[in-house]
Formats: sequence, structure tokens, C-alpha cells
Amino acid sequence: MNAGSKSTPFPQLPDYSPRAFDDFGAGYLPGVLGLEMISNEPTQLVCRAAIRRELMAPHGYVHGGTVVAIADTLCGYGAITHLPEGATGFVTIELHTNFLGTARSGALRCTATPVHLGRSTQVWDAVVRDEESQRTLAIFRCTQMVLR
Repeated sequence: MNAGSKSTPFPQLPDYSPRAFDDFGAGYLPGVLGLEMISNEPTQLVCRAAIRRELMAPHGYVHGGTVVAIADTLCGYGAITHLPEGATGFVTIELHTNFLGTARSGALRCTATPVHLGRSTQVWDAVVRDEESQRTLAIFRCTQMVLR
């Protein structure tokens, strides 16, 4: 039921299954992105998003904001599953992305892993790849502030 260290799920989620996160994001930016959770394990979360016109920049490549939004969302889902006792939520307070490539078709696959899971902050890394070729398109690090 829980991929993280808490014994009960985040109040808006019935559990921490990929399906629960898909439903949680529906009607919000993750739903608009077409984010599909693949897995949620204690040390790794994985999602994908099919590339479609709405996620591209006018020059025909995936928009950088799309890549950042996917990575930030997945790291946020990781933060939810690892909130410490007494926490009510989190917010992203810093993020950094290095773009190494881009794509025009297919799907993006993102993998997020925790670097630091503290009582007041969490740090997460994510890698966004072209799903078919496995070519790394971006590396991402974000810091989450735990809310109480």
C-alpha cells in the first residue's frame, strides 16, 4: 500500500498505487500532461507520458516546460509517499534541470529517486529519457520543503 515510510496514505489518496496517483492527477496538470504512473517503489518512482502536439513547442520538439513539469510532478509524488510523521504536505522550493536532448515523437519516461528524506526537506533526482531509445533527455534535481 505505501511505498514510503508512513503507515497511512496522504489524505487525498486511498493508497500509493500507480492507479491512485493517476486518479489524483486527473483534472490537474499531471492529467493534462497525460502522465501515467508505471511504478512506485520505496527508492524509485517511474512514469511515462506520450508525446503529442500539445506538449511540444512551436518548433516541433518537446517543450522544456513539459519535461520539467513531468519531473517535478514525479518527484512530488515521491515526496508524498515519504512525508514524515506530522507533515501535512510539501512545496517545491528549488529545482534545477539540465537538458541534454529532445524528442519529437514517441513517449517520455521519467524515473525519480530520493537523495535526502529529512524532517523539513527532501531532495529528489529525476531522469527523463526517450522511452524507445533510452537516450537521456534531461536530468533534474529538486528540493521539497515539508509543510506542518
